[in-house]
Amino acid sequence: MPIKIPNNLPAFSALEKERIFVIGNDRAEHQDIRALKIAILNLMPDKITTETQLLRLLSNTPLHVDIDLVQMASHKTKTTSEEHMLAFYRSFDEIKHNRFDGLIITGAPVETMDFEDVDYFDELKEVFEWSKTNVFSTIHICWGAQAALYYHYGIPKYMLKEKCFGNFKHHIEYPQCLLLRGFGDVFHCPHSRHTEVRREDIEKIPDLTVVAESYEAGVHCVSDKTERQFYLLGHWEYDRDTLAKEYFRDLNKGLDIKKPYNYFPNDDPTKPPVFNWCISANLMYANWLNYCVYQRTPYDLEYLQPIY
Repeated sequence: MPIKIPNNLPAFSALEKERIFVIGNDRAEHQDIRALKIAILNLMPDKITTETQLLRLLSNTPLHVDIDLVQMASHKTKTTSEEHMLAFYRSFDEIKHNRFDGLIITGAPVETMDFEDVDYFDELKEVFEWSKTNVFSTIHICWGAQAALYYHYGIPKYMLKEKCFGNFKHHIEYPQCLLLRGFGDVFHCPHSRHTEVRREDIEKIPDLTVVAESYEAGVHCVSDKTERQFYLLGHWEYDRDTLAKEYFRDLNKGLDIKKPYNYFPNDDPTKPPVFNWCISANLMYANWLNYCVYQRTPYDLEYLQPIY
């Protein structure tokens, strides 16, 4: 089944070229199907790249998915055109009276700031609280995960001595988690962050479970006990060359940036990276849509039960 997005969204043509099954709004209106309603709160500066990355992963299942792109009204993006934002994004105020099967909250390049110093943090706190009553299942990514763990449980973030940057091997701590069904013993996932949350803080919270971690990068995946709220510290959505673009960007700016760990073959930045996290990324998002959302969410979202 296809993912439903506007015909003129830049991701539409990009995904069609990859032979990913997408369907435009006009055609979808003639189909009598209960699509999964998924909202994406995109806090990343390059909105179009992040949209395409996430939509690619959400489209790789037999399920019909209806997407709403959401932005923070309290923050004006400087890196994506106003025309794009007006055409494809809705504010939180515009969607907060609706209910959704799923929500994805992305990372944001504000991790070195205190949470309260982020200009849209008050509005984001409203989203976190709203998600407990109006969304069946939520995935929080990187800074979005740190901010949500801080809001819901008071878990702090800590500055790292050096940036966690590279493609890291992870092992599964809680194999019963629906999100990682079908995974092997180890998997890879990129990380790119200056801060961390610590396992000892998470383990103090009875409602939380560490699902997967890396010996080098630390905690990666955390779930609440209901398996409706997930916190991902890495970036499964990243493309093959995302870390490379970040590395060369900072290098060209003269910043002190190390090569991404375990990323370039033989640590040679002239060679294309091995894309070895794409299988686990696709499986994780398919598991989320199928096991965590589709098989558990009510057909009529008016009967959605809040998360206590």
